[in-house]
Amino acid sequence: MNDSDLIELILMASPVVQAVMAFLALMSLAAWSVAIAKSYQMRKALSEAKMFEKTFWETQELSGLYQQIEASRNSSTGLELIFADGFKEFVRLKQQGVIEASDLISGAQRSMKIAFSKQSDKLENHLSLLATVGSSAPYIGLFGTVWGVMHAFQSLGNVQHATLAAVAPGISEALLATAIGLFAAIPAVIAYNRLSSKAERLLSEYENFAEGFLTILQRQAHTHEKNS
Repeated sequence: MNDSDLIELILMASPVVQAVMAFLALMSLAAWSVAIAKSYQMRKALSEAKMFEKTFWETQELSGLYQQIEASRNSSTGLELIFADGFKEFVRLKQQGVIEASDLISGAQRSMKIAFSKQSDKLENHLSLLATVGSSAPYIGLFGTVWGVMHAFQSLGNVQHATLAAVAPGISEALLATAIGLFAAIPAVIAYNRLSSKAERLLSEYENFAEGFLTILQRQAHTHEKNS
C-alpha cells in the first residue's frame, strides 16, 4: 500500500471513522508534544541537580549559598528550592529564639517536604496524558473499526451479489482506525514508562540530598542548643 492508497482510504471512510482518525491524530500529536517537553525538562532538572549538589558539598558557608539562590529565586528549580526553603525555615526558627534541636530540624524538614512535593508535581505534571493516550487510543481505534465494519456490511444490503471486492475497501478503511490507534498508543506507553522512571530517579536524588542536608542542619542545631 502506497501513500496515495492510504490517503484514499481515509477520504473514502465514513464521517464517523474519519472523526475517530482525526481525534486519534490529535491525541498522538499531544502525546508526542508532552513526551518531548517532559524529556527535555527532566534532562535539564537532572543536570541542574548534579551541578547544585557539587556546589553544595564544596561550599563551606551555607548562608552565602542561600543568599545566591534567593537573589535568583525565580529561575531556581529542584534541589536549589528544596535547600533554600529548608535553610530559610531553619534560620527563621533560630532567630525566633527556638533552642530545641528537634524543633529546628522538624521545621526545616516540613519546609523541605513542601518544596519536595511542589517539585514532584512539576515533574509528574502532564504524564497522566501519556497514560491516558496509551490506555484509551486502542479502544477508540477499535470503536472506529467496529463502526467502519458495520458501515461496510450495511452497504452490502444494496448489492445483489456480495463479493470480497465489494466489502474489502470498507473493511480496510475500518481497520485503518485501529492501526492509527495503536500508532498513537505504543509511543505514548513507551514515553510514559521512560519518563516515569526518570522522574522516580530524580525524586530519589532529591530525597538523598534532603537527608544529607538534614544531617548538616542537625549538627548545627545541636551546637546551637549547647551554646544557648
